[in-house]
Amino acid sequence: MNARIAGLYAITPDLADTGELLRRVRAALAGGVRVLQYRNKIATPAQRSVQARALQALCRDSGVPLIINDHLELALECNAAGLHLGGDDGDIAAARARLGPQRLLGASCYDRIELAAAAIAAGADHIAFGSFFPSTVKPGAVRPPLDLVSRAKQRFAVPVVAIGGITPQNAPQLLAAGVDAVAVISAVFAADNITVAARNFQTLFETRHEKKPEAV
Repeated sequence: MNARIAGLYAITPDLADTGELLRRVRAALAGGVRVLQYRNKIATPAQRSVQARALQALCRDSGVPLIINDHLELALECNAAGLHLGGDDGDIAAARARLGPQRLLGASCYDRIELAAAAIAAGADHIAFGSFFPSTVKPGAVRPPLDLVSRAKQRFAVPVVAIGGITPQNAPQLLAAGVDAVAVISAVFAADNITVAARNFQTLFETRHEKKPEAV
């Protein structure tokens, strides 16, 4: 793949105002976002097309991969880096065939490691579990145990993403379990200072990688 899923994976909030969406995304990119997913459940198809194309231009200039949530045709139309599919959002194998081998393809696996195995076999190159913590975006989401991350890391060779109610305060638990990326909406895009919020998350990953093993 052309890009690896790692670090802060920001997911856009539902905004009809394209100018405001782009303002928030610029601020997040300035804070060190490593992957951006465009997800907008309230936009019309025409709005999604406009927003996706504008976000792709921003991400291209920042060297950050843009992943489109759910909409395969939109991902192809705006030449996004990849696609993310939920459990009911499309066939992973069919999406991989359309995307080709170079684009990213992620799959939501909730709290089920067998879904992850099936997604990878069908062509997903990264997997997402959650909601690990209470989420205002999906308050009724399933809550997997933290050790699901470590079990997935032991079993699979693809990046593992955690999602759901993640903050700089609880993210270290996921990093300790070995997660490759944390997917965040509110803790970044609803923050008073989006750039600082993004930087706080990314610093957690940088600090983890800078730590050296103790001498024996």
